[in-house]
Amino acid sequence: MVSRRIFYFIFVFLIGLVWLVNGLFCKVLGWVPRHEQIVGEILGESYAGQITVVIGLGEVFLALWVWSGIYSRCSAVLQITLVATMNVLEFILSPDLLLWGHYNALHATLFIAVVAVMEWGLKQRKKGAKFGSGALDVE
Repeated sequence: MVSRRIFYFIFVFLIGLVWLVNGLFCKVLGWVPRHEQIVGEILGESYAGQITVVIGLGEVFLALWVWSGIYSRCSAVLQITLVATMNVLEFILSPDLLLWGHYNALHATLFIAVVAVMEWGLKQRKKGAKFGSGALDVE
């Protein structure tokens, strides 16, 4: 049977990979122009390209943060907040540009659930560890 520790590290790898692929390939390298179109529709066309690259770099940074395990609870809270906020905005302001239309909200909810289960379900803190300290004791 696969241990919690292995599940945890698989989830960490996959969540980081989602941020890396979406940030680097879809936004920074521009392989998925729809991302820039969404940014343009929400924030305006003038600087959509530059803003998309900055968002992509932030997502790459987030991937590295997830993989580092440092302040993992803070990282999880930020990920959940970003995904929820981004998807609400896209759902309201640019549903026609979303890959799965309004069903993107379902995928976002599943991603949020995976992040939450990973951080608050699979990961156990060492006794006395403070919030966000990264003190890990996964069994």
